Amino acid sequence: MGLFGWGMIVGLLGGLAVAGAVGFGWYRRYERLQHRARHAERLAELGTLTGGLAHEIKNPLSTVQLNLQLLREDLGPDNPAYSRLVGRLNTVQKETARLRETLDDFLRYAGKISLSPKPADVYDLLEELVDFFSPQAQLQRVQLRVARPVGRIAVSLDERLIKQAVLNLMINALQAMPEQGGEIILSAKREPDRVVIDVTDTGKGIAGEALARIFDAYYSTKKGGTGLGLAIARRVAEEHGGKVAVRSEVGKGSVFSIELPVSSPSP
Repeated sequence: MGLFGWGMIVGLLGGLAVAGAVGFGWYRRYERLQHRARHAERLAELGTLTGGLAHEIKNPLSTVQLNLQLLREDLGPDNPAYSRLVGRLNTVQKETARLRETLDDFLRYAGKISLSPKPADVYDLLEELVDFFSPQAQLQRVQLRVARPVGRIAVSLDERLIKQAVLNLMINALQAMPEQGGEIILSAKREPDRVVIDVTDTGKGIAGEALARIFDAYYSTKKGGTGLGLAIARRVAEEHGGKVAVRSEVGKGSVFSIELPVSSPSP
């Protein structure tokens, strides 16, 4: 066989290799899309079933809360056991309120999310969150600010849901702060195919074993935490076609990032 024949064979084999690599890449992408679709279907089914159950629990819970308040109003200070009974009523009211908050968090996580995207300036959104959250941060001696460059960063998003996701990251950052306080910085940057929102804190940082599970539902290292705040942030980002990521160093702090595609998400 001549050089021409060998050249054809080598060229054919090379073409087949390239085609195989491209085909394998498309197959892997197809598998990921199929996995996301199955995950979304399971989550939607779970949301329908458990969402109905949660609403059924909330109805009698509201009745319990109302009757506890009425009992407290009917209880007079002339009762010999007034202080003891009021203390018990306070405890029950506090626990029912906590249960209601847990149910609300669960519904936000497992319930159906319908996006209403529209163009928004990311930095305007961050400034509004700082105005809202600053009083709570100041109580823990934490400085909260936006590192805003000159110019705007506009992207199509569901403003209410993204605000909730970023707020959850801010609450998580505040809870990670040491007693002497620290700093939380909100920032954003525009890249060719995405917008990245960063929540940077100077807190305690996250150990490696916790870092792998921190976005899992109901996983929490904090006393009294529901373990749904970061999971909700992740789901909101994924519903927008993006993702949430974290970088952390123990003793120095963490950076949580919400990455959103520049293209508009489907409503």
